[in-house]
Amino acid sequence: MCIRLLTLCLLAILPGIGMAREELPAHLRLPPGFVAELLVRVPGARSMAMGPGGTLFVGTQRGGKVFAVRGALGAVPQLLVVAEGLKMPNGVAFHEGALYVAEPERILRFDGIEARLEQPPAPVVVGDSLPTKGMLHAWRYIAFGPDGKLYVGLGSPCNVCNEPGFSAILRMNPDGSGREYFARGIRNSVGFTWDPETGDLWFTDNGRDMLGDDRPADELNHATRPGLDFGFPYCHAGTISDPEFGGLGHCKDAVAPVQLLGPHVAALGLRFYTGIMFPAAYRHQVFIAEHGSWNRSKEAGRTGYRVTLVRLKQGKAVSYEPFIEGFLDGEEVLGRPVDLLVAADGALLVSDDTAGAIYRISYRKTE
Repeated sequence: MCIRLLTLCLLAILPGIGMAREELPAHLRLPPGFVAELLVRVPGARSMAMGPGGTLFVGTQRGGKVFAVRGALGAVPQLLVVAEGLKMPNGVAFHEGALYVAEPERILRFDGIEARLEQPPAPVVVGDSLPTKGMLHAWRYIAFGPDGKLYVGLGSPCNVCNEPGFSAILRMNPDGSGREYFARGIRNSVGFTWDPETGDLWFTDNGRDMLGDDRPADELNHATRPGLDFGFPYCHAGTISDPEFGGLGHCKDAVAPVQLLGPHVAALGLRFYTGIMFPAAYRHQVFIAEHGSWNRSKEAGRTGYRVTLVRLKQGKAVSYEPFIEGFLDGEEVLGRPVDLLVAADGALLVSDDTAGAIYRISYRKTE
C-alpha cells in the first residue's frame, strides 16, 4: 500500500508521466457507467488538436508554450514542448501534416511536426495582421472546417462596444489567403465545431458582463450559411436589447441562439459526439466545456465549472443538462474545463487550464 501511494504521488507531480489508467480525479462526478481518468499533466492546458499519428497538441494562454503529448492514448504519454516564447498561443489546429498555432496578431504553421517533436521546425507565418486592440478577448480559437478553410475567432476587444473588424468569426485558406468574415455579431467565441452530418458550423458565445448576476445567458449558436449576424453588440441572448448599443439593430433581425446556456458560465470548447464508445443516446449530441464565472456576486454563487450536454432532435436543442461536475467545491475552484476532443477510441478528452490536466472520459458498460 505504501509503495502504491508513493507511486501515485510521484505520478501526480511529474509532467509527461502516463496517467491514463489511474482513476485519480475522484472529485469529478459523471453519469453512471462513465469514468474519468487523468491522462497527463499539461501546465495551463487550453485548446487541443490531434495529429494522425496519435500526438495530442495543446495550446496555452499564459505560459507562451505549445505542448505535444506523444502517444496520448497509450500507456505512458510523453509530454514535450514544441514551441515557446509565444504570445497567448491558445488556439491549435492540425491540417495536412502541419500544426497551426494562433497568436493574437498572427497564425503560425509548423510543417511535418509530428515526425520532428524533439526538434520542431521553424514556424511559417500564414496569417498576420489580425485585428488587435488590447488584450481583452485577444486569445484566438482556430479550427479547420469541412471546406478545408481555417476559421479564426475574433473576440470583442471590450465588454461591449462597436469596433469594426472584431466580434466575428473569420475564415481563410490554409496559406492565409482569401480572408473573409464568415459570421458577425459574436461577442467572444472560444469554441466552434461542425455538425458531421450537415457540415454546419456550431459555436459558443460568451455573453456580456455588467448586466447583473443572471443576465445575459451564454449562447450555443448554429450558422447554417455564411454572412449571418448574431446580434452583438445590440442584442444579447436573443431577446435582450443592449442599454447602450440597442439602437444599432433589433433582436428580431439577429439569428437567435439554438440554446441559452447558464449566465456567465464562460462556455468555451464544444464537440459533437462522433464516437461509438458512449451509449447511443449520446451520439450526435453536443458537449460543451463551461470554464466558469468570475464576476457573479458571492450571494448569487458561481456558475459553470462543468461540462454540459445539449441534446438535439432533428437539429433542434431539446435539453441542456450537466454531464461532468465537481470542478467546483463550494467556493473552492478545483478546475476549469476549456476544450473537448473526441479521441479515436471514442473517449472524450477534456482540458483543464487551472488543474493543468487532460482528462479522459470513457464509458464502461454496467450490468
